[in-house]
Amino acid sequence: MLLVLTVGGLFWWANSIFNRIEKVDVSDALAGGSGGTNYLIVGSDTADVLQPGDPGYDPARPGGQRSDTMLILRFEGGEARIMSIPRDLWATIADTGDVGKINGAYNGGPSRLIRTIEDNLDISIQRYLEVDFVSFAGVVDGLGGITINFEHPAFDTNTGLNVTEAGPVELNGEQALAYVRSRHYTEIIDGEEVEDPRADLGRIERQQAFMFTVFAKLGDARNPIALARVASNVADGLRVDDDMTLFDAMRFAWRLRGLTPSPVVLPTEPDGNGLALADGAEQALDQFR
Repeated sequence: MLLVLTVGGLFWWANSIFNRIEKVDVSDALAGGSGGTNYLIVGSDTADVLQPGDPGYDPARPGGQRSDTMLILRFEGGEARIMSIPRDLWATIADTGDVGKINGAYNGGPSRLIRTIEDNLDISIQRYLEVDFVSFAGVVDGLGGITINFEHPAFDTNTGLNVTEAGPVELNGEQALAYVRSRHYTEIIDGEEVEDPRADLGRIERQQAFMFTVFAKLGDARNPIALARVASNVADGLRVDDDMTLFDAMRFAWRLRGLTPSPVVLPTEPDGNGLALADGAEQALDQFR
């Protein structure tokens, strides 16, 4: 009886958390599953609601709704691989026929973004998740901070990032947010200030490192009170596709425990003020088809 009550209580608690997660109506854009499963993970850009002085505020960003980060995470045969889609990649925007940067498709909602990715990259999307990096700062605090290894001291005056020493540095939620939103990431190398020349591509790499550091620490967490607090913050910072069930979410969460997916780089080259696919792109995309 005690076991039944415990299991029932845990299920009720998990269901109450899952019901707080906003469901996004994208079922019409999702593809059927066959073989592997592609998750489109979007880091939402909340720059339009941040105010000067807020962690992560960047005065260089204009208003408007855009997807800040786009990742394809694929599970297939017990293995996982991940690939970033640069936000500045030129694409034909679904439903409009307009040509623009691919992250601009988000202005028409997640369904348009999914269809734009599918149409331009010939990748089918079975699941959609949207992460609000501002809300995820609370996840970091709930975990007691996360440790990021810095090759050099680094700063970004736009976001408030200020790391004064190289090596492993423990970041709280506010500092982690400044790290993941940094677009003018500047390192101190041999006494000289050197801004990351990769711009958004470098920021994407840092956001991947952040997310998987959080996932790894979640997998190691054992304190039930801390986990409950983290789960609550996760619910506030997520949006998922309307086809996802509680059991789908639990299966995905289990897969994330200690996840170290193989990184796949999508080759691109400069094209005006954006990017175009380069030689080798098809071979990279084939790993997600």
